[in-house]
Amino acid sequence: MSNRPNIILFNPDQWRGDVLGHMGNPAAVTPVLDGMVAQDAVSFRWAFCQNPVCTPSRCSFMTGWYPHVRGHRTMFHMLRPGEPLLLRTLMDEGYYVWWGGKNDLTPAQLGYADYCSEHYQPARSPKPLWEVDRAREWRGERGSDTYFSFYVGRQDTGGEPFYYDSDWANGLGAVDVIRSRAPEDPPFCLYLPLTYPHPPYGVEDPWYSQIERGALPPRVPAPSSWEGFPSIMAGIHTNQGLQSWSEPRWTELRATYYAMCARVDYQLGLILAALRETGQYDNTAVFVFSDHGDFTGDYGLVEKTQNTFQDCLTRVPFLVKPPVDVPVKPRVSEALVELVDLPATIEDLLGLVPHHTHFGRSLLPLLAGETDAHRAAVFCEGGRRYGEDEAKELDSDMERDGMLSLYWPRLVLQQQDAGPEHTRATMLRTHQYKYVRRLYESDELYDLGSDPGETRNRIADPALAGVLAGLKEQMLTWYQDTCDVVPHDADRRW
Repeated sequence: MSNRPNIILFNPDQWRGDVLGHMGNPAAVTPVLDGMVAQDAVSFRWAFCQNPVCTPSRCSFMTGWYPHVRGHRTMFHMLRPGEPLLLRTLMDEGYYVWWGGKNDLTPAQLGYADYCSEHYQPARSPKPLWEVDRAREWRGERGSDTYFSFYVGRQDTGGEPFYYDSDWANGLGAVDVIRSRAPEDPPFCLYLPLTYPHPPYGVEDPWYSQIERGALPPRVPAPSSWEGFPSIMAGIHTNQGLQSWSEPRWTELRATYYAMCARVDYQLGLILAALRETGQYDNTAVFVFSDHGDFTGDYGLVEKTQNTFQDCLTRVPFLVKPPVDVPVKPRVSEALVELVDLPATIEDLLGLVPHHTHFGRSLLPLLAGETDAHRAAVFCEGGRRYGEDEAKELDSDMERDGMLSLYWPRLVLQQQDAGPEHTRATMLRTHQYKYVRRLYESDELYDLGSDPGETRNRIADPALAGVLAGLKEQMLTWYQDTCDVVPHDADRRW
């Protein structure tokens, strides 16, 4: 055990993969992540989640399973007893597993004892996220064009150096754990599922003021016609009611989101500094990744959907810094990778043989620069069938709060069977094309080379008929290859 590396799983929520300075975004303030890529880490430009909302994505990257393998397709179907979980695997291997942050992974009724050595509770109670007591102020009146915008803006710290919310509490708690470890202690895994930059879009100074508004890349505007787009996007656009927003208002919302990312980058820097101060940096593997992205004004929308797969939702940051004895060629890799590759990489790093079938592939050859060939395509999936009441998220806050829920514009569409909005859908994405198969409405096909904003659905274009046929065959093969898993332990026959 003394030779095994420590592991940091730094997992911010809802961070788009394009809001990174080292990816060429001039408005992104991410010096810590940029420095890692310059020195000792690989950042994957084309990393993708397997579901565009929190719980299904987390269930996927903690098991190596795609959501369809065991039906983890909603916010209320978490990992059950008997299902694999990377954190428990590490506990079984003798790791001290510390969990500091949100859940969205395991059921509340089961507690944390089987999943971590310590579920951190800070001594000082954190403030509510995003000044919820000010919600009436920043939301405005029902029916206004701010009510479902999620836009808060600058946070008031109350005279403190920062706004002490749960992310600060857990990040500082992780720093304390690192500083308290003794040489004879077993290796640790710190799991930090932070909340930022998940909306509402609000952040304190100095981060709020760090973003150069004029440097923001152009956003993808709302289309003049929603024909060819998934129907749920048109429905959310109507329900959120942001059609009157001017470009300067969108700029402020987007800059606030970027500032939230900048704050998370700073918090990561505190953790890396603690590793260096205590002499543990070289023997620690650091994984930085988000569970999914965010619209942040693209297509005139905020927040996310469960069953659409634009790159702003499905492409995520994914950086890996291995321990010093593992070969690494620091750079931005052009390989297509998936978050299901996380457990496979850690298993390979530790020399573990998995006790369950999963579909991840180790990233260690990519870290070493031996190849940039990894996957021919990546996949993402979501939605439900008609009548699948168990997948309607009927336990959501909308059932209690109605239109008071910030998520009402999306949830009201997800919970109806009157139309195709919440149809099951699956994405296949290569470097050049994106194909989305939708159960109850038109499929989608985008030529990403000429249309990176995914604004022209070419599913009926005869010029791409051959491409479409090949992508459909590729998706069928993937489904057949991943449709189920056979337990590794056989039953006795009578």
